[in-house]
Amino acid sequence: MIAARGHANILATHKTTFEITKETCLSRSGDCIIAVGADKGMDALSLQFKENLRKDNAEVIILVEAGGVVDIINAHGNSKLILDHPTDIVIRKSGYICRRTLAIHADKSAKQLSRALTKNLRKPEEKVRLTLIVKSQRTRTSKTACHS
Repeated sequence: MIAARGHANILATHKTTFEITKETCLSRSGDCIIAVGADKGMDALSLQFKENLRKDNAEVIILVEAGGVVDIINAHGNSKLILDHPTDIVIRKSGYICRRTLAIHADKSAKQLSRALTKNLRKPEEKVRLTLIVKSQRTRTSKTACHS
């Protein structure tokens, strides 16, 4: 679980990605950012979680919760994921991978998140919770959460 908070400048209008960051300042140009002040970056995720995510057949379920509203995003891991960025966590609809990429081929971007959720994400005092669950195609019942 990653804890973060909302921000008044959250737009959540990006068509291909969404991002959570440890940074606390946000300009209106950061249209993919959905939460700030995260308590960890990818470098703090558990080694077990990263190992499972780096399988080409890994499926990732991402739960974003704020103000009692939850949205579910399905994405995929990949053996080429780097998973060491200290501040940013990006989920992408594309297959692009860089240090900031947590998951690829997601079924939602910032723009496609629930509008009720987005409304809550715009409240600076709102607590945001990101839950990450990874599972392998071969071991469908085996799930690993991102405990650090």
